[in-house]
Amino acid sequence: MRIPRPLERRGFPWTAPTPPDGIEPPARRARTGVDVETAWARRWPARLARLAVTEGALRAGVRVLADPRRRGLDRLDGLEGPVIFAANHHSHLDTPLLVTSVPEPWRHRLVVAAAADYFFTSPARGAFFALVLGAIPIERTRVSRRSADEAAALIDEGWSLVIFPEGGRSPDGWGQEFRGGAAYLSVRCGVPVVPVHLAGTGTILRRGRMLPRPGTTTVTFGTPLTAHEGEDARRFGPRIEAAVAALADEAFTDWWSARRRAAAGATPPLTGPAAPTWRRAWALPDTHRSARRRPRWPAL
Repeated sequence: MRIPRPLERRGFPWTAPTPPDGIEPPARRARTGVDVETAWARRWPARLARLAVTEGALRAGVRVLADPRRRGLDRLDGLEGPVIFAANHHSHLDTPLLVTSVPEPWRHRLVVAAAADYFFTSPARGAFFALVLGAIPIERTRVSRRSADEAAALIDEGWSLVIFPEGGRSPDGWGQEFRGGAAYLSVRCGVPVVPVHLAGTGTILRRGRMLPRPGTTTVTFGTPLTAHEGEDARRFGPRIEAAVAALADEAFTDWWSARRRAAAGATPPLTGPAAPTWRRAWALPDTHRSARRRPRWPAL
């Protein structure tokens, strides 16, 4: 049977036929970016699968690649309820390192704010990160009330949030100025922010590198912060950035020296010196230029 010529031109039966004149077809649901639906990843079957991945392959991979040292966990003693973990960002390794370092009771009720334009560019890619990391799409190229509302709703439901306020990975090993998302959500939802500093991930898997080079890392948790009475997100945000900078100083020197500099307002900024590129590279802490180490099996 020969297909009539008008339908042949339209691609039928290989493509769907056009709707009749005067009939408006329903709008197709977007399946990428901030339109990706991730609620299924917070239901029990997906949560159990993520628990197995986190405590199994993800933790073992982080142990072999990053050999993490975790500090400051005692600063979270007595902290209850959902919190926002705000960390600096050097590498794609930051997320699995932080997810496996966050202690109970937050680790398995955790969502990760992930760039919608990078991690949710296709349905399969978005589903993978939503399942493995509990990622939710966040618009980073512009202010999006929809992203903020979704994150705030999850915090109100008891979920804790991992967020990287820099909005993207470091281009040169130094930090970038923090954006206001963590401060805004903390003020809006009335939950504390736990500042976190991650050191060493840029050496293992820096921006632009495809294959990791095993090394050592340090995860330093800071004292939880809350907005003061009458303090808005614009004033609270710089306090969060200053707290992460103080943790960086602590990681690269020692606790006492870092506290003295913080008290004197002399903490080195995360963004590094205002200098030419070569000078900024020379000024990087030694941990960003550490030598390669041989991978080894994790201690059992």
